[in-house]
Amino acid sequence: MANPSPPATRPSARTLTTLPAILTSLSEIEALESSLSASLSNLLTSQQPIIHSLTRLQSLVPHVDELTVDANLLADKVGATAQTATRVGGRVRALDEEMRRVKEASERVAAVTELKLSLADLYSSIEAQDWETATRHCARAMAVPPEIIKGPFAESVVPTPDLPLPPSETLQEAREKLLRIFRVEFDKASQARDSANTSRFFKLFPAIGWEKEGLEAYSGFVVDLSIALIVDQHQPVVEKYYGSGKMLSVVARLLQECDRVVGGLIESWEEERQMQRKIQDIQNPYFSALAPQPQRKGTQITEEDGPDSREVDKVLTEVAGLAGRWALFRRFLTERLKDDHESNPRSPEGSDDDDEVDKTTEAKTEPADTTKLETKTSPEVELIESCGCRSMVAQLISTYYIPLETWYLRSVIDKAHRVSTPDSSEPPQTTTPDDVFYILKLVISRLLTTGSVECVERMTGVIGGILERDLAGVIRRKMEDIYSPSAQTARGTAAQREKTERENRNAFIIQLNDLDVSSAHMETLIKNVLASPQIQQNFLDADVAPTQEHVSSMLKLTTKFQSVLKWGVEQLFNQLARPKLRSLIVEVYKDVSYMLDDDSYASAEYQDVVRKRFVKAWDALVDGFKETFTERNYRAFFSLAVEVLVRPWEKHILSMRFTELGAIRFDKDLRSITGYLSTQTAFGDTREKFVRLQQISTILNLDLEEDPDEFYSSSGISWKLSQNEARVVASLRVS
Repeated sequence: MANPSPPATRPSARTLTTLPAILTSLSEIEALESSLSASLSNLLTSQQPIIHSLTRLQSLVPHVDELTVDANLLADKVGATAQTATRVGGRVRALDEEMRRVKEASERVAAVTELKLSLADLYSSIEAQDWETATRHCARAMAVPPEIIKGPFAESVVPTPDLPLPPSETLQEAREKLLRIFRVEFDKASQARDSANTSRFFKLFPAIGWEKEGLEAYSGFVVDLSIALIVDQHQPVVEKYYGSGKMLSVVARLLQECDRVVGGLIESWEEERQMQRKIQDIQNPYFSALAPQPQRKGTQITEEDGPDSREVDKVLTEVAGLAGRWALFRRFLTERLKDDHESNPRSPEGSDDDDEVDKTTEAKTEPADTTKLETKTSPEVELIESCGCRSMVAQLISTYYIPLETWYLRSVIDKAHRVSTPDSSEPPQTTTPDDVFYILKLVISRLLTTGSVECVERMTGVIGGILERDLAGVIRRKMEDIYSPSAQTARGTAAQREKTERENRNAFIIQLNDLDVSSAHMETLIKNVLASPQIQQNFLDADVAPTQEHVSSMLKLTTKFQSVLKWGVEQLFNQLARPKLRSLIVEVYKDVSYMLDDDSYASAEYQDVVRKRFVKAWDALVDGFKETFTERNYRAFFSLAVEVLVRPWEKHILSMRFTELGAIRFDKDLRSITGYLSTQTAFGDTREKFVRLQQISTILNLDLEEDPDEFYSSSGISWKLSQNEARVVASLRVS
């Protein structure tokens, strides 16, 4: 129960001089009295449970005293037992320690005895030249822990008058002596091509702890054999006796020899092929057909002064072949050396791998085909990528292949332009696209045989630049020359001028066809290359995707070809067709009116003047184009002509007035012309260009009572005309 709040300080009774003050003080005293009475009542009420709890605690005192006595008795008994256990446990631990020391001493004595016997037997076997037995005894001695061999007990017990040195020195001396003997015997056997003794001593090196020295001797033995054959057939033997992954050190030694041989091969090849002279010969070349304008030759190399393209083609094939061989070899080594426990588990005892060295000491075969692999950052990949062969091949590609291939492709394109003649195909074209892309296919195929992603990346950019500049650019220049101001002349008779115009037109169209065929050839060539297995066969799995990406980048050339093609079609159209189209609609609608009554409508139906005039004028416009253009070129020309035709037609129609029958006649004229144009092409998009005219016809043929605005809003037609244009069309109707 909470204590009542302390009373506030009351004034002294002597100070109470008024009745209200006295009454207030009495009220406060009465309130305090009531509070104190309530507190006392609560205290008396809560006293009884406390007394009851104290009584219960008092009743537990005898039981607690009994438990205290029992606990003291139990502590005395346990204490005595614990002291006894401590004395017995100490004696047991002392006995265990003595037994451990006795056992350790016994094992040490046995090990020292084994060491002493092994060393004695080792030297006896060496004297008897029994190398296999000597190897076993040496391995037994080496199996003794080093701390025992170097311990004072062994140093005092093992030495004998015949072997007075400490056992560690005696063992090391024996190992070194065996190493010298094994090296000598292995070298003798390898030089004599004694396959049995070669295998015999090769297996003894690791047994006495000379793995590195054994692999060095083995590397020296196999260095003049086929490296791929060695890795393929000897790897299981090396891993069986030397451990997983040990073939890597052998390959490192082989690659050093490979670097030496390849370096000499490249040096002699450069000298024999006079490569430096060829590189000098292609500096600052001059290609007459590719030059933008006549140039003074000066120090430039002409085709007569430059190298023979056939000789260049030959050395390019040799460089690509060498690079391709390296890529194949790199692929093979990476596959065979990666993750020995996955691809080449160690051979079980008793297998026939022991005879593999015997089978290949005199063999000379080509490396087998390899399978797909994955490159990863690993010791074998780092070893292969850091070897000298890789840098030499990369240097070979950079110094010779790329410059010579660039020159070769440009020389081929130059020759294709110079000897270009119209072929007998329909539509007409020259021999240039077929000649260029036949060689380009060979160039790309040769490029992919290098197996080098870096080379492919650089050359695809080079090839793209050459084709854009020397093929598409030269064709554009030829087209510009046909209709250049200097080529235009007004001299001669009308027949002569017409003949010249026809010849110019045909020459221009042939160049456009060459561009279209080149674009199609480019697209087909790249798609065929990507679909062929050549990339997968020549590149590592990790290099396939980037190589395909670089090859695919050449498809951008089709866009560049199409850009020049669009320009050419527009130039030809502006030169020949646009002037005629300006007056075509006017001529078609000459003296034609759509203010028709019944008689004039019947006459118009009979005469069909608009359709007949249009067909005649259109045929005269496109005469000779459809037969000479390729399909895509004619489609571009035709679409351009229709687009140019539609706008003046719309403008002319908006200048006319229409009766109800006149609107019907206009609709028939429009449909007949649209149908006729649709029959002239196979691409089926002609009607789309007449949508605005068809919507004009629709509005003209509305009933006079029908509101054009309401029809425009509620018809559901996808309007090409704006609502204001629809109102203008509707205003052309005459009731």
